[in-house]
Amino acid sequence: MGVASTMGPSLLAVYNRHPVAFVAGRGARLTAEDGSEYLDFGSGVAVNALGHAHPHLVKALNEQAARLWHTSNLYRMPEGERLASRLTEATFADAVFFTNSGVEALECAFKMARRYHYSRGEGHRYRLITFEGAFHGRTLAAIAAGGQAKYLEGFGPKVEGFDQVPFGDPGAVEAAIGDETAGILLEPVQGEGGMRKFSAQELRRLRELCDRRGLLLVLDEVQCGMGRTGRLFAHEAAGITPDIMAIAKAIGGGFPLGACLATEAVAKAMPVGSHGSTYGGNPLAMAVGNAVLDVVLDEGFLDKVRRSSLRLRQHLARLRDAYPSLIEEIRGEGLMIGLKCTIPNLDVVQAAMQERLLTIAAGDNVVRLLPPLVLTDQEMSEGVERLDRALGRLAKAAVPNAIPAK
Repeated sequence: MGVASTMGPSLLAVYNRHPVAFVAGRGARLTAEDGSEYLDFGSGVAVNALGHAHPHLVKALNEQAARLWHTSNLYRMPEGERLASRLTEATFADAVFFTNSGVEALECAFKMARRYHYSRGEGHRYRLITFEGAFHGRTLAAIAAGGQAKYLEGFGPKVEGFDQVPFGDPGAVEAAIGDETAGILLEPVQGEGGMRKFSAQELRRLRELCDRRGLLLVLDEVQCGMGRTGRLFAHEAAGITPDIMAIAKAIGGGFPLGACLATEAVAKAMPVGSHGSTYGGNPLAMAVGNAVLDVVLDEGFLDKVRRSSLRLRQHLARLRDAYPSLIEEIRGEGLMIGLKCTIPNLDVVQAAMQERLLTIAAGDNVVRLLPPLVLTDQEMSEGVERLDRALGRLAKAAVPNAIPAK
């Protein structure tokens, strides 16, 4: 017998889904089963960076699907070689391992960090310093890295190898370094953690600390990477480079795809047989990944993202001024924006949903706005108008369980 669920009796009931199903999409717009239209300011949690049904991605996927779907990594993958080459040319990296998801990219990063020190005769160095509020995925190792009790509960002993420090406490990082420390893991902009970002100064300080103490700097750019902040990758704004970086979400534009990027020194520590994936780097994913890069690396694309971000933030600043009892702060970078709320964030998400605007809740009582990077001015204006109506309704209701601004 299936597990009972209001969202479908045969689905494992681990999601609290909104009672709406979408059947089509174009750009930032989604169409529901009943024909109603929604504006998508969540992008499938920063996945649909080029919107829905982007013609270049559709064409690439259809053409590849008509040729070849899968052969496995027992053989060469020309399109994968091409995508890896393009990623290394555009970043710090010398080598790429393709995965199906962000958490698989993080698992590869964990193994790379440990194997690097092992290859240097220091196998005792396996621990990573991580930050409170982080989210690195749902595998046993990833929830241990994130350290959040709500994700760890009920899954037995926490996987060893991760030492958490408070966000925004530079002294705590250095104090946490020990003989077993292999590196420092962080998201340049925390997504699930409430759109909190590391300053350029702090990222440079952590890079210098890693260099001085012989540690690896490991970045999780699964959510903040691939143009989301107005740079190809968020860390670029600080003028630093990591040793290892996990990416996913937007690199596939909606098709499951992730990657772990590494420097030559780290990559050399991963010999044949030390890691693998059945589906990782399959022809369908590689065709879409190359198509995404065609668009994101096109001249002027990231400039447009930065201009769109500036306009959207100006609109949101006016809403903050209009509703100071509801919005305390605007956070984030680029088109990765968080509204720190003074009422429960889920109330704002639900009110926006009633205006047919999709937003996403995050930690620290934040509402995430993650519109497609190809958001038009008209879609932006409509989205702000819908959010304005939602906030106006909440303000009039004078929600009794307001959370006081600090």
